[in-house]
Amino acid sequence: MPGLKAPSDYSHEPPRHPSLKINSKDPFNAEPPRAALISSYVTSVDFFYKRNHGPIPIVDDLERYRVSIGGLVEKSIELSMDELRKLPKYNITATLQCAGNRRTAMSKMRTVKGVGWDIAALGNATWGGAKLSDVLEIVGIPKLSSNSSLGGRHVEFISVDKCKEEKGGPYKASIPLRQATNPEADVLLAYEMNGEVLNRDHGFPLRVIVPGVIGARSVKWLDRIDIIKDECQGFFMQKDYKMFPPSVDWDNIDWSTRKSQMDFPVQCAICSLEDDNLINQGKITVAGYAVSGGGRGIERVDISVDGGKKWIEAGRYQKDMPYFADDDLGSEKWAWVLFKAVVDAPENGEIIAKAVDTAANVQPENVDVIWNLRGILNTSWHRVRVQKASYVAKSNL
Repeated sequence: MPGLKAPSDYSHEPPRHPSLKINSKDPFNAEPPRAALISSYVTSVDFFYKRNHGPIPIVDDLERYRVSIGGLVEKSIELSMDELRKLPKYNITATLQCAGNRRTAMSKMRTVKGVGWDIAALGNATWGGAKLSDVLEIVGIPKLSSNSSLGGRHVEFISVDKCKEEKGGPYKASIPLRQATNPEADVLLAYEMNGEVLNRDHGFPLRVIVPGVIGARSVKWLDRIDIIKDECQGFFMQKDYKMFPPSVDWDNIDWSTRKSQMDFPVQCAICSLEDDNLINQGKITVAGYAVSGGGRGIERVDISVDGGKKWIEAGRYQKDMPYFADDDLGSEKWAWVLFKAVVDAPENGEIIAKAVDTAANVQPENVDVIWNLRGILNTSWHRVRVQKASYVAKSNL
Protein backbone atom coordinates (compact mmCIF):
# COMPACT_ATOMS: atom_id res chain seq x y z
CA MET A 1 0.00 0.00 0.00
CA PRO A 2 1.58 3.32 -1.06
CA GLY A 3 2.10 5.59 1.92
CA LEU A 4 1.61 2.84 4.55
CA LYS A 5 3.96 -0.02 5.34
CA ALA A 6 4.46 -2.79 7.90
CA PRO A 7 7.94 -2.80 9.49
CA SER A 8 9.88 -6.05 9.62
CA ASP A 9 10.80 -5.62 13.31
CA TYR A 10 9.78 -3.80 16.48
CA SER A 11 12.30 -0.94 16.30
CA HIS A 12 9.69 1.67 15.27
CA GLU A 13 7.06 1.18 18.01
CA PRO A 14 5.17 4.28 19.27
CA PRO A 15 5.46 5.53 22.88
CA ARG A 16 2.94 4.16 25.41
CA HIS A 17 1.75 5.20 28.85
CA PRO A 18 4.01 3.81 31.62
CA SER A 19 1.04 2.74 33.77
CA LEU A 20 -0.14 0.13 31.26
CA LYS A 21 0.10 -3.50 32.31
CA ILE A 22 2.13 -5.17 29.55
CA ASN A 23 0.92 -8.69 28.78
CA SER A 24 3.14 -9.13 25.72
CA LYS A 25 5.98 -6.88 24.57
CA ASP A 26 6.56 -8.08 20.97
CA PRO A 27 3.89 -7.82 19.68
CA PHE A 28 2.71 -5.19 22.14
CA ASN A 29 -0.42 -6.12 24.09
CA ALA A 30 -1.34 -4.15 27.18
CA GLU A 31 -4.25 -3.02 29.33
CA PRO A 32 -4.74 -0.15 31.79
CA PRO A 33 -5.06 -0.42 35.58
CA ARG A 34 -8.60 -1.41 36.56
CA ALA A 35 -9.37 1.90 38.27
CA ALA A 36 -8.39 3.89 35.17
CA LEU A 37 -11.30 2.38 33.25
CA ILE A 38 -13.94 3.93 35.49
CA SER A 39 -12.31 7.35 35.79
CA SER A 40 -14.24 8.52 32.73
CA TYR A 41 -17.18 7.36 30.64
CA VAL A 42 -15.03 7.81 27.52
CA THR A 43 -11.70 5.99 27.83
CA SER A 44 -8.66 8.11 27.12
CA VAL A 45 -6.50 7.05 24.19
CA ASP A 46 -3.57 6.42 26.54
CA PHE A 47 -5.59 4.00 28.67
CA PHE A 48 -7.42 2.23 25.84
CA TYR A 49 -6.18 -1.36 25.64
CA LYS A 50 -3.60 -2.17 22.97
CA ARG A 51 -4.08 -5.37 20.95
CA ASN A 52 -1.53 -6.16 18.24
CA HIS A 53 -0.29 -9.13 16.25
CA GLY A 54 2.88 -7.66 14.79
CA PRO A 55 4.96 -4.48 14.48
CA ILE A 56 2.89 -1.28 14.27
CA PRO A 57 2.57 -0.07 10.64
CA ILE A 58 4.15 3.22 9.63
CA VAL A 59 2.62 5.95 7.47
CA ASP A 60 5.44 7.42 5.40
CA ASP A 61 3.30 9.50 3.03
CA LEU A 62 -0.32 10.23 3.98
CA GLU A 63 -0.94 12.02 0.66
CA ARG A 64 -0.29 8.76 -1.20
CA TYR A 65 -2.39 6.59 1.10
CA ARG A 66 -5.48 5.02 -0.47
CA VAL A 67 -7.95 2.38 0.64
CA SER A 68 -9.12 0.19 -2.23
CA ILE A 69 -12.66 -1.20 -2.49
CA GLY A 70 -13.17 -4.06 -4.90
CA GLY A 71 -13.99 -7.75 -5.23
CA LEU A 72 -17.48 -8.68 -6.38
CA VAL A 73 -18.49 -5.16 -7.37
CA GLU A 74 -19.15 -3.61 -10.76
CA LYS A 75 -16.73 -0.76 -10.17
CA SER A 76 -13.58 -0.92 -8.02
CA ILE A 77 -12.32 2.34 -6.56
CA GLU A 78 -9.56 3.81 -4.42
CA LEU A 79 -10.33 6.49 -1.85
CA SER A 80 -7.89 8.95 -0.32
CA MET A 81 -8.28 10.32 3.19
CA ASP A 82 -9.44 13.64 1.72
CA GLU A 83 -12.16 11.87 -0.25
CA LEU A 84 -13.30 9.93 2.82
CA ARG A 85 -13.49 13.12 4.85
CA LYS A 86 -15.82 14.66 2.27
CA LEU A 87 -18.43 11.98 3.00
CA PRO A 88 -20.93 12.58 5.83
CA LYS A 89 -19.12 12.21 9.14
CA TYR A 90 -20.63 10.31 12.07
CA ASN A 91 -19.51 10.12 15.69
CA ILE A 92 -20.37 6.79 17.27
CA THR A 93 -19.69 6.02 20.93
CA ALA A 94 -18.91 2.31 21.13
CA THR A 95 -17.15 -0.08 23.47
CA LEU A 96 -14.54 -2.31 21.86
CA GLN A 97 -13.74 -5.48 23.78
CA CYS A 98 -11.11 -8.11 23.06
CA ALA A 99 -12.67 -11.58 22.96
CA GLY A 100 -9.96 -12.65 25.42
CA ASN A 101 -10.95 -10.14 28.11
CA ARG A 102 -10.80 -11.84 31.55
CA ARG A 103 -8.87 -14.80 30.11
CA THR A 104 -6.61 -15.08 33.18
CA ALA A 105 -9.55 -16.14 35.35
CA MET A 106 -10.48 -18.83 32.84
CA SER A 107 -6.89 -20.05 32.71
CA LYS A 108 -6.84 -20.53 36.48
CA MET A 109 -9.42 -23.27 36.07
CA ARG A 110 -7.64 -25.00 33.18
CA THR A 111 -4.84 -23.73 30.97
CA VAL A 112 -5.88 -21.91 27.81
CA LYS A 113 -3.86 -20.38 24.98
CA GLY A 114 -3.74 -16.64 24.38
CA VAL A 115 -2.67 -13.30 25.82
CA GLY A 116 -3.21 -13.24 29.59
CA TRP A 117 -5.74 -10.43 29.91
CA ASP A 118 -7.15 -9.33 33.25
CA ILE A 119 -10.49 -7.41 33.17
CA ALA A 120 -9.39 -4.30 31.25
CA ALA A 121 -9.05 -5.51 27.65
CA LEU A 122 -11.79 -3.13 26.58
CA GLY A 123 -12.51 0.56 26.34
CA ASN A 124 -15.26 3.00 25.43
CA ALA A 125 -14.49 5.67 22.83
CA THR A 126 -16.20 8.06 20.47
CA TRP A 127 -15.17 7.10 16.95
CA GLY A 128 -15.44 9.54 14.05
CA GLY A 129 -15.58 8.65 10.38
CA ALA A 130 -17.68 7.69 7.38
CA LYS A 131 -20.34 5.00 7.52
CA LEU A 132 -19.39 1.90 5.54
CA SER A 133 -22.92 1.83 4.12
CA ASP A 134 -22.27 5.22 2.47
CA VAL A 135 -18.93 4.06 1.06
CA LEU A 136 -20.41 0.87 -0.40
CA GLU A 137 -23.04 2.89 -2.23
CA ILE A 138 -20.19 4.45 -4.23
CA VAL A 139 -19.34 1.00 -5.66
CA GLY A 140 -22.99 0.30 -6.48
CA ILE A 141 -24.20 -1.60 -3.41
CA PRO A 142 -27.42 -0.06 -2.05
CA LYS A 143 -28.16 0.25 1.64
CA LEU A 144 -29.80 -2.76 3.33
CA SER A 145 -28.40 -5.18 0.72
CA SER A 146 -27.67 -8.82 1.55
CA ASN A 147 -26.05 -9.56 -1.82
CA SER A 148 -24.11 -7.55 -4.35
CA SER A 149 -25.14 -7.78 -8.01
CA LEU A 150 -22.17 -10.10 -8.60
CA GLY A 151 -22.99 -12.44 -5.73
CA GLY A 152 -21.03 -10.93 -2.83
CA ARG A 153 -22.44 -11.69 0.61
CA HIS A 154 -19.58 -10.68 2.91
CA VAL A 155 -17.28 -7.69 3.32
CA GLU A 156 -13.63 -8.52 3.98
CA PHE A 157 -11.30 -6.01 5.65
CA ILE A 158 -7.59 -6.46 4.94
CA SER A 159 -4.90 -4.72 6.97
CA VAL A 160 -1.38 -3.64 6.14
CA ASP A 161 -0.42 -5.38 9.39
CA LYS A 162 1.55 -8.61 8.89
CA CYS A 163 1.27 -11.39 11.45
CA LYS A 164 2.79 -14.82 12.04
CA GLU A 165 -0.64 -16.47 12.33
CA GLU A 166 -1.24 -15.60 8.67
CA LYS A 167 2.27 -16.92 7.81
CA GLY A 168 3.51 -13.39 7.29
CA GLY A 169 0.41 -12.30 5.43
CA PRO A 170 -1.96 -9.50 6.41
CA TYR A 171 -4.47 -9.54 9.23
CA LYS A 172 -8.02 -9.81 7.85
CA ALA A 173 -11.60 -10.39 8.94
CA SER A 174 -15.10 -10.04 7.52
CA ILE A 175 -18.69 -9.22 8.41
CA PRO A 176 -21.91 -10.05 6.52
CA LEU A 177 -22.86 -7.60 3.76
CA ARG A 178 -26.29 -7.11 5.32
CA GLN A 179 -24.58 -5.69 8.42
CA ALA A 180 -22.16 -3.54 6.44
CA THR A 181 -24.94 -1.93 4.37
CA ASN A 182 -27.28 -1.29 7.30
CA PRO A 183 -26.91 2.35 8.44
CA GLU A 184 -28.36 1.41 11.83
CA ALA A 185 -25.45 -1.01 12.41
CA ASP A 186 -23.15 2.06 12.54
CA VAL A 187 -20.15 0.31 10.96
CA LEU A 188 -17.54 3.01 10.45
CA LEU A 189 -14.39 3.65 8.50
CA ALA A 190 -12.94 5.64 11.37
CA TYR A 191 -10.19 8.22 11.20
CA GLU A 192 -10.80 9.84 14.60
CA MET A 193 -10.87 8.61 18.19
CA ASN A 194 -12.24 10.87 20.94
CA GLY A 195 -12.17 13.87 18.60
CA GLU A 196 -8.53 13.45 17.62
CA VAL A 197 -6.77 11.79 14.70
CA LEU A 198 -6.25 8.07 15.32
CA ASN A 199 -2.85 7.29 16.77
CA ARG A 200 -0.64 4.51 15.43
CA ASP A 201 -1.60 1.93 18.07
CA HIS A 202 -5.28 2.34 17.21
CA GLY A 203 -5.08 2.13 13.44
CA PHE A 204 -3.79 5.40 11.92
CA PRO A 205 -4.73 6.49 9.35
CA LEU A 206 -7.91 4.40 8.94
CA ARG A 207 -9.59 1.50 10.68
CA VAL A 208 -12.91 -0.29 10.79
CA ILE A 209 -15.21 -0.01 13.80
CA VAL A 210 -17.87 -2.73 14.04
CA PRO A 211 -19.93 -1.85 17.14
CA GLY A 212 -21.30 -4.62 19.35
CA VAL A 213 -18.91 -7.20 17.92
CA ILE A 214 -15.67 -8.64 19.33
CA GLY A 215 -12.72 -6.36 18.70
CA ALA A 216 -11.06 -8.83 16.32
CA ARG A 217 -13.44 -7.72 13.53
CA SER A 218 -12.59 -3.99 13.84
CA VAL A 219 -9.54 -4.20 11.58
CA LYS A 220 -6.85 -1.52 11.96
CA TRP A 221 -4.47 0.04 9.39
CA LEU A 222 -6.92 -0.61 6.58
CA ASP A 223 -5.50 -1.52 3.17
CA ARG A 224 -8.40 -3.07 1.22
CA ILE A 225 -12.09 -3.76 1.44
CA ASP A 226 -13.21 -6.67 -0.73
CA ILE A 227 -16.76 -7.84 -1.38
CA ILE A 228 -16.56 -11.65 -1.34
CA LYS A 229 -18.99 -14.54 -1.74
CA ASP A 230 -18.14 -16.47 1.43
CA GLU A 231 -16.85 -15.49 4.84
CA CYS A 232 -13.18 -14.49 5.09
CA GLN A 233 -10.97 -17.58 5.15
CA GLY A 234 -8.20 -15.96 7.20
CA PHE A 235 -6.77 -17.48 10.37
CA PHE A 236 -8.62 -15.17 12.74
CA MET A 237 -11.98 -16.02 11.23
CA GLN A 238 -11.52 -19.76 10.68
CA LYS A 239 -9.01 -21.02 13.28
CA ASP A 240 -9.41 -18.60 16.15
CA TYR A 241 -12.13 -16.72 18.05
CA LYS A 242 -14.62 -19.57 17.96
CA MET A 243 -16.59 -20.75 20.97
CA PHE A 244 -16.18 -24.47 21.72
CA PRO A 245 -17.75 -26.38 24.63
CA PRO A 246 -15.61 -27.41 27.63
CA SER A 247 -15.38 -30.96 26.24
CA VAL A 248 -13.25 -29.81 23.29
CA ASP A 249 -9.48 -29.45 23.69
CA TRP A 250 -6.56 -29.22 21.28
CA ASP A 251 -6.48 -33.00 20.70
CA ASN A 252 -10.07 -33.21 19.39
CA ILE A 253 -10.77 -29.78 17.89
CA ASP A 254 -12.48 -29.39 14.51
CA TRP A 255 -12.57 -25.68 13.64
CA SER A 256 -15.08 -26.19 10.83
CA THR A 257 -17.82 -27.22 13.28
CA ARG A 258 -18.23 -23.75 14.79
CA LYS A 259 -19.19 -20.34 13.48
CA SER A 260 -16.88 -17.36 13.77
CA GLN A 261 -17.66 -15.36 16.89
CA MET A 262 -19.28 -11.99 16.27
CA ASP A 263 -21.48 -10.38 18.96
CA PHE A 264 -20.13 -10.50 22.50
CA PRO A 265 -22.33 -11.57 25.44
CA VAL A 266 -23.39 -9.51 28.44
CA GLN A 267 -20.40 -8.67 30.64
CA CYS A 268 -19.54 -6.72 33.77
CA ALA A 269 -16.56 -6.38 36.07
CA ILE A 270 -15.62 -4.59 39.29
CA CYS A 271 -12.86 -2.05 38.71
CA SER A 272 -12.72 -0.29 42.08
CA LEU A 273 -11.20 -3.34 43.79
CA GLU A 274 -8.41 -5.80 43.07
CA ASP A 275 -8.69 -9.58 43.29
CA ASP A 276 -7.75 -9.53 46.99
CA ASN A 277 -8.44 -6.55 49.25
CA LEU A 278 -7.55 -5.82 52.88
CA ILE A 279 -9.80 -3.07 54.23
CA ASN A 280 -10.46 -1.22 57.47
CA GLN A 281 -13.86 0.33 56.85
CA GLY A 282 -17.30 -1.20 57.27
CA LYS A 283 -18.65 0.19 54.01
CA ILE A 284 -17.03 -0.26 50.63
CA THR A 285 -17.65 1.23 47.19
CA VAL A 286 -18.12 -1.25 44.38
CA ALA A 287 -17.83 0.32 40.91
CA GLY A 288 -17.19 -1.00 37.43
CA TYR A 289 -18.43 -1.36 33.87
CA ALA A 290 -21.22 -3.35 32.22
CA VAL A 291 -21.74 -3.87 28.49
CA SER A 292 -23.51 -6.16 26.08
CA GLY A 293 -23.02 -6.80 22.38
CA GLY A 294 -25.32 -6.60 19.39
CA GLY A 295 -26.80 -3.23 20.39
CA ARG A 296 -28.37 -4.68 23.54
CA GLY A 297 -28.26 -2.27 26.45
CA ILE A 298 -27.78 -3.00 30.14
CA GLU A 299 -30.92 -3.50 32.20
CA ARG A 300 -29.19 -3.64 35.58
CA VAL A 301 -26.14 -4.74 37.56
CA ASP A 302 -26.60 -6.80 40.74
CA ILE A 303 -24.14 -6.90 43.65
CA SER A 304 -23.89 -9.56 46.37
CA VAL A 305 -21.71 -9.71 49.48
CA ASP A 306 -22.94 -13.07 50.78
CA GLY A 307 -22.10 -15.51 47.99
CA GLY A 308 -25.17 -14.75 45.88
CA LYS A 309 -27.87 -15.37 48.50
CA LYS A 310 -29.03 -11.75 48.44
CA TRP A 311 -28.55 -9.10 45.77
CA ILE A 312 -28.80 -5.33 45.60
CA GLU A 313 -29.10 -3.35 42.39
CA ALA A 314 -26.21 -1.00 41.67
CA GLY A 315 -26.87 2.52 40.50
CA ARG A 316 -25.63 3.83 37.18
CA TYR A 317 -23.23 6.68 37.01
CA GLN A 318 -21.87 8.06 33.79
CA LYS A 319 -19.07 10.53 34.27
CA ASP A 320 -19.39 13.16 31.54
CA MET A 321 -22.79 11.69 30.60
CA PRO A 322 -26.41 11.93 31.85
CA TYR A 323 -27.25 9.60 34.74
CA PHE A 324 -29.14 7.34 32.37
CA ALA A 325 -28.19 7.14 28.70
CA ASP A 326 -31.23 8.16 26.64
CA ASP A 327 -32.26 5.75 23.86
CA ASP A 328 -32.64 8.79 21.58
CA LEU A 329 -28.88 9.35 21.73
CA GLY A 330 -28.65 6.56 19.16
CA SER A 331 -25.04 5.49 19.28
CA GLU A 332 -25.15 4.91 23.04
CA LYS A 333 -26.68 1.51 22.36
CA TRP A 334 -23.14 0.35 21.57
CA ALA A 335 -21.54 1.77 24.72
CA TRP A 336 -20.97 0.48 28.22
CA VAL A 337 -22.58 1.79 31.40
CA LEU A 338 -20.66 2.48 34.58
CA PHE A 339 -22.16 1.24 37.84
CA LYS A 340 -21.62 2.00 41.51
CA ALA A 341 -22.93 0.70 44.84
CA VAL A 342 -21.92 1.22 48.46
CA VAL A 343 -22.23 -2.05 50.38
CA ASP A 344 -21.47 -3.53 53.78
CA ALA A 345 -18.07 -5.13 53.48
CA PRO A 346 -18.01 -8.80 54.47
CA GLU A 347 -15.52 -9.74 57.18
CA ASN A 348 -14.03 -12.42 55.00
CA GLY A 349 -15.61 -13.27 51.66
CA GLU A 350 -16.38 -12.30 48.10
CA ILE A 351 -18.08 -9.36 46.51
CA ILE A 352 -19.84 -10.48 43.34
CA ALA A 353 -21.19 -8.55 40.37
CA LYS A 354 -23.42 -9.79 37.56
CA ALA A 355 -25.18 -7.90 34.78
CA VAL A 356 -28.47 -8.40 32.94
CA ASP A 357 -28.98 -6.94 29.47
CA THR A 358 -32.18 -5.65 27.86
CA ALA A 359 -32.85 -9.05 26.28
CA ALA A 360 -32.77 -10.60 29.80
CA ASN A 361 -29.47 -12.35 29.16
CA VAL A 362 -27.59 -12.94 32.43
CA GLN A 363 -23.95 -13.68 33.08
CA PRO A 364 -23.32 -17.35 33.98
CA GLU A 365 -22.47 -18.04 37.61
CA ASN A 366 -19.29 -20.08 37.14
CA VAL A 367 -16.42 -20.04 34.67
CA ASP A 368 -16.27 -23.84 34.37
CA VAL A 369 -19.51 -24.01 32.35
CA ILE A 370 -18.11 -21.67 29.67
CA TRP A 371 -14.45 -22.75 29.72
CA ASN A 372 -13.05 -23.10 26.21
CA LEU A 373 -9.59 -23.88 24.91
CA ARG A 374 -8.99 -20.38 23.51
CA GLY A 375 -10.13 -18.70 26.69
CA ILE A 376 -12.53 -16.33 24.97
CA LEU A 377 -15.67 -14.63 26.27
CA ASN A 378 -15.26 -15.24 29.97
CA THR A 379 -18.45 -13.57 31.12
CA SER A 380 -18.93 -15.42 34.40
CA TRP A 381 -19.88 -13.52 37.55
CA HIS A 382 -17.02 -11.24 38.51
CA ARG A 383 -15.71 -11.90 42.02
CA VAL A 384 -13.23 -10.04 44.21
CA ARG A 385 -12.11 -11.15 47.64
CA VAL A 386 -12.35 -8.87 50.66
CA GLN A 387 -10.96 -9.28 54.17
CA LYS A 388 -11.31 -6.83 57.03
CA ALA A 389 -8.09 -6.04 58.87
CA SER A 390 -9.85 -6.84 62.14
CA TYR A 391 -10.74 -10.32 60.86
CA VAL A 392 -7.14 -10.99 59.87
CA ALA A 393 -5.94 -9.80 63.26
CA LYS A 394 -8.35 -12.15 65.05
CA SER A 395 -7.32 -15.05 62.83
CA ASN A 396 -3.67 -14.53 63.76
CA LEU A 397 -4.31 -14.67 67.51
